[in-house]
Amino acid sequence: VQLQASGGGLVQAGGSLTLSCAASGRKFSVYALGWFRQTPEKGREFVAAITWDEGETKYSDSVAGRFTISRDTTTKMVYLRMNSLRRDDTATYYCAADRGPDVRIPSRPTQYDYWGQGTLVTVSS
Repeated sequence: VQLQASGGGLVQAGGSLTLSCAASGRKFSVYALGWFRQTPEKGREFVAAITWDEGETKYSDSVAGRFTISRDTTTKMVYLRMNSLRRDDTATYYCAADRGPDVRIPSRPTQYDYWGQGTLVTVSS
């Protein structure tokens, strides 16, 4: 499984941005796809995840109500719509895939098997 994240950039606080993650692979089979973000201060932290088949979602407390994760199984794309962005959302964002099987949506980086390159989101005041 290969993952390609895109959509990062500079945005003002209160603004919105949508990240995209293109998934590919000859034998594409995953349980969930997730977004993580990383800063030098906080390290890598969970943002959101979605199960591939059912579309069940999970969010961190810090983004719940502001961010929305979605997926398109036809095009093998995963999106992260980020609204009401704050300065502390500034980070490099990574998409990741868990091949499973799992009974719960994973939220630890070690539970994910494949990682894309990061895309930088900078929120200015």
